[in-house]
Amino acid sequence: MASTVQVNAHVPYSSRRSTVYGTRYMVASTQPLASQAGVEILEKGGNAADAAVAVAAALGVTEPFSTGVGGDCFCLFYNAKDKTVRGLNGSGRAPAALTIERLASEFGISGDEVPARSVHAATVPGAAAGWVDTVERFGSGKVALADILAPAIALADDGFPVSELTSAFWRDGAELLRSASPNGHELLVGDEGPLPGQIFRNPTLANTLRLLARAGKRGFYEGPVGDAIIKELCSSGGVMSHADLQAHRSSFEDPISREFHGYRLHECAPNGSGLAALLALGVIEMLELQGTVRPVAGMEHNSGEYLHLIIEALRIAFADARHFVCDPGWHITPASELLSSRYLRGRAAMFDPSRAAADVLHGAPLGGSDTVYFSVVDAEGNACSFVNSLYHGFGTGIVPAGCGFAVHDRGSL
Repeated sequence: MASTVQVNAHVPYSSRRSTVYGTRYMVASTQPLASQAGVEILEKGGNAADAAVAVAAALGVTEPFSTGVGGDCFCLFYNAKDKTVRGLNGSGRAPAALTIERLASEFGISGDEVPARSVHAATVPGAAAGWVDTVERFGSGKVALADILAPAIALADDGFPVSELTSAFWRDGAELLRSASPNGHELLVGDEGPLPGQIFRNPTLANTLRLLARAGKRGFYEGPVGDAIIKELCSSGGVMSHADLQAHRSSFEDPISREFHGYRLHECAPNGSGLAALLALGVIEMLELQGTVRPVAGMEHNSGEYLHLIIEALRIAFADARHFVCDPGWHITPASELLSSRYLRGRAAMFDPSRAAADVLHGAPLGGSDTVYFSVVDAEGNACSFVNSLYHGFGTGIVPAGCGFAVHDRGSL
């Protein structure tokens, strides 16, 4: 018996691409080879979580300027059987020895932020543990980690053709790779990023992924990979230790959420930055309810009216997110208060339909940009929403010797 999914085929969106439909599963990422890695795992009996880790690993091979095992990850998993959403926080912490006082007195860094690209912006890379924990907690149990990482290992060993956009971003980051550490050549062809269509191989990253597949977390946070991370960061002036790596743990948590136009939208709780998306949608909802703007669904996509609303709502949201998102081990982000209608009405009052706000400051609920995202839905209806990022392009640019990846700089957030 056939089933029908009601889809509005006339959504006003300027594109020459048709909507993609599937009958069994769907993998959506920026890289076809990474999406294919996810499909391979689904075909082997894996579920959405298993496939998402395969995609994450393959993206780390094919788009190493933006993502990889040297970064952090965040995951939401929808279990179709019990209709619940659970979150995984795969972000690392700053070195225990890196105090605010030491940053100021020893390294001359003061103020609210650690500079981007700085070795001190390198927190413990949490992606490796996050991948393992995603498979163990949310996976099907039908495919091993070695099978899940196999497509990425094959891409790194055999090579892949570099796309135009990937080449452009890669080549933009070549100078950072050359200057940040003596091992940047592992991610370069000669002294530059690969050209469009060029086949790039990364055997050292393939070996790193093999160690992770064979030994799990210990294959990354201990042994030769862990040694290389500490040696390179410390030789660049950092203070991360083996104890910092070995103390790292992912955390499992309930996501934050908010209703918008009849749908409940979920995001990872802070210190993830998904709070900004919910704040922006909340501001838009308040503006619609107040009659300040027309319903966004009725606006022409990418019209001046539409873009002004989206941009200003995001500016308001990011002002709050940058101020209130913090390490949950030390401070509590007041997410429920920030997402309350009372607070959002006050934030919506900052919106001017005729002009951009000069400055947007954070609010008082109690009295930047893009990331690497992909998603998978399997045949059972399970869904996995995944973020895996180095924060800035190539992060710190520091490449641990013989490892084939750059260490992120999310500590500058």
